[in-house]
Order: sequence, then C-alpha cells, then structure tokens
Amino acid sequence: MNSSAPEPTRGQPPNPTNALAMHEVRGKVVIITGAGRGIGEGMAMHLAKGGAHIVAADWKPDLCDATVAAIHDLGAQCLGTVTNIMERDQIDAMVAATIDRFGKVDALINNAQTFRPMHDIATVSDDDLDVFYNSGVKATLWAMQAVYPHMAQQRWGRIVNFASSMGITGGKGFAAYNASKEAIRALTRTAAREWATDGIVANCIAPAAATHKGTAAQSSEGYRQFIENCPMQRQGDPEWDLGPLAWFLVSDACRYVTGHTFMADGGAFMWA
Repeated sequence: MNSSAPEPTRGQPPNPTNALAMHEVRGKVVIITGAGRGIGEGMAMHLAKGGAHIVAADWKPDLCDATVAAIHDLGAQCLGTVTNIMERDQIDAMVAATIDRFGKVDALINNAQTFRPMHDIATVSDDDLDVFYNSGVKATLWAMQAVYPHMAQQRWGRIVNFASSMGITGGKGFAAYNASKEAIRALTRTAAREWATDGIVANCIAPAAATHKGTAAQSSEGYRQFIENCPMQRQGDPEWDLGPLAWFLVSDACRYVTGHTFMADGGAFMWA
C-alpha cells in the first residue's frame, strides 16, 4: 500500500512539517485600500507586525504617509500609494507599483469605499447609486482584475473584500449602500468559483468595528441599539479584532476556505 502523502491541491502549498508555518504572513505582499485610518489602518498595522510587506493605499496623501511612517517605525516594509479607487487607471497604477517594488502581490484587501448620507429606498438617487457602485462594486472588481494575472501566474493568491450585515438583512435607510455591498459579495463568490483552480481564494468580511465614522456616531440611537444588542457589548477594534481575521484570510492556513462571508461583529448579526 502506498503510504506517501497526496499531492497538494493546485495552487496550495505542500503540507508543512511545522503547522505554525501555515499561519505565517512574513514576507507576503499585501495591498490594503483605505489603509490611512480605521479598519484599513488597523489591518495594515497588525499584518506588518507579523512581517508582511504592506502596500498602503489611500486617497488622502497625509493619511497614507502617516500609515507608512507608522509601519516603518515597526521595522516593516511598506509602500504608500495615493490612490483614488474610483479611477481605474489609479488602481492599475497601484498594482503596477506593487510589482515594481516587491516583484509580486500575494493578497488584496479591498477595504476602501466612499460614503455619503443615507436615504431610504423611496428617495435613493442615481447619484447615490453611482457613488456606492463606483467606489464599491467597480473599484473592488477593478482591483481584483488588476491583481489576478499576477496571482494566477504564481498559482497562489488571497482576496479579501468587504461586505456588510446591513446588506444581508436589508437595513432600513441604507438602500444604495446595501445594494453595493451585496454586489461585492456576489463578485467574491464568483471569483471564488472561477479562480479556485488558479490557487486563489476569495472571501468577505462583514465588520462592526470602531471606524472614524463609527466613532463619530457613538451618540446616535443606532449606536446605542447596536451596543445594547451586541453580545459583546462593544464595537470591534480595527487592529486586534479585525486584524487577526485578515491575517488568517491572507495566510497559507486559508487554503480550503473560499466564497464565504465572515461576520466579525461580536455576535451582533444574531440580533439582526
């Protein structure tokens, strides 16, 4: 009887002799959009502390520079790219700069999206839809398309997109936002199915974390209800609650998980 180990699935690493090696992110090149603050910054810092090479993209130069400086202070490598995700050529330039600096791209975290005041479904305008779709759905797709050839060539890649529980539950007053987030989940599932044989896995995070906008809304009735009904009675921390999930999703350990949405919300989705 042949007792040799089976060949690894295409695009996946062989079984490591040290299981901890599967969870390493050291040396992995990770693009994070919206890395200038909030969840994007938290994930960038967490992964950098693990030795990942970060490409910090943000449309505000000062925020981008601050994240780069903070990561360099950790002794980690970081490339800052001022990127307006609503412009496809700027996304392509972001990926080209990544390849020029590091020679590869291992993971893409599509965190950034432009926001605007919400409206109920009866009053949603074409402009509302355009902003959410251009910065959410289109930007996510463009970035995925830009990294795909590089990931497919190396037969390994990780894509992490951002969804929302509001889209899943049909949160009142968030029609355009909800529609964009559900479209992003659809793109993620399709990529998971089409790109699996290229060694690429694609997943979503639906977070409830203390972003700069969330912090500003802490006096609102919606925030009070969230805290009251969240089993953990708090918002998540961008670095220490969202960062570890991102770490798993961009690591070798995430080799058989694809097409899923992870509710990183302290259990709040159970209330919804």
